[in-house]
Amino acid sequence: MSATLIIRFLLAVISAYGFFCISRFSVQHVSSSSESYFGYYYAISAFIGLLLGFFAGLPFVRLVRRLVIRKIERIPIERILMVSVGLVVGLLMASFLTAPLAALPGNWGRFLPLLTAVLLATLGVTTVIVQDREILGVLGLHVVGEGISWKRDLILLDTSAIIDGRIVDIRAAGFLRGTLVVPRFVLEELQYIADSADSLRRNRGRRGLEILNGMRNDPNIALEISYASVSGTTEVDGKLVRLAQRLDCPIITNDYNLNRVAELQNVQVLNVNELANAVKALVLPGESVHVRIIQEGKEVGQGVGYLDDGTMVVIEDGRRYINSSVDAVVTRVLQTVAGRMIFAYLREDVEGK
Repeated sequence: MSATLIIRFLLAVISAYGFFCISRFSVQHVSSSSESYFGYYYAISAFIGLLLGFFAGLPFVRLVRRLVIRKIERIPIERILMVSVGLVVGLLMASFLTAPLAALPGNWGRFLPLLTAVLLATLGVTTVIVQDREILGVLGLHVVGEGISWKRDLILLDTSAIIDGRIVDIRAAGFLRGTLVVPRFVLEELQYIADSADSLRRNRGRRGLEILNGMRNDPNIALEISYASVSGTTEVDGKLVRLAQRLDCPIITNDYNLNRVAELQNVQVLNVNELANAVKALVLPGESVHVRIIQEGKEVGQGVGYLDDGTMVVIEDGRRYINSSVDAVVTRVLQTVAGRMIFAYLREDVEGK
């Protein structure tokens, strides 16, 4: 049975009872000789009230849904919980003061308990609204999915990290523990990219959705969709940072701009590109590397190849060995924003000197 139908039945019962009471009141001054007809009169009045309440209840329910329920649906679940807790705490505090205040003489004893209950309930609700995040943290609670659960190790996934796909291998390797959380607005952004008119963006979006679907079907990956609402900003990056602050958890991404914005607001960031650079093998000047030269370098005569981990190796006088594998001696290692670069000479040139 739907909630709308239940509310209409309740309104019908209330209306029937109201009409019954009105009919009882209306016959108080009627001659007692007509008492034999009172029962029929009561029953007909109650039946009319029942029908009126049931059929008139539908537009009433629609009005309530439009004015009240839709606004309530936009309120975050943690805010509703905290307001309820604050109200209960305030009323409990007021209950301890009711007996001594009611013993006061005159109007003080009649009105002061009620006034105290109202003030303490308001104070309790105001306190938890202002300090809701801190109170939830003390209780070990957080908002994930459609409700509140006990606090765990959470990591928010950014759109760029999902599309990149390396997050799956990183998790399989055991470098990430805890529950991966995908906010609803990240899903919406992925869907928007997948529906793009640009073929490159469309393919990236579809790849992200496929990766996300594979992660959801993997029993070894704890993945949840968060429907928590974030107000105050329309940008996905801004919503991610605000949600990370609320949940007190890091964001995993490879977006440079998001990385900097999050760091400025004291939100921990797990950058996929930084992790990739960190796990690359450390090569020191004087060591030998074996690399296949695949293209020309920027300078005359240079050849460029890549190690197995993707590190670029620039070899002096290596242009003549394009499409061939050579041994080279490292001369220097340069760390750039794009990653690590290695500069080297051909071993045969070094040995010939």
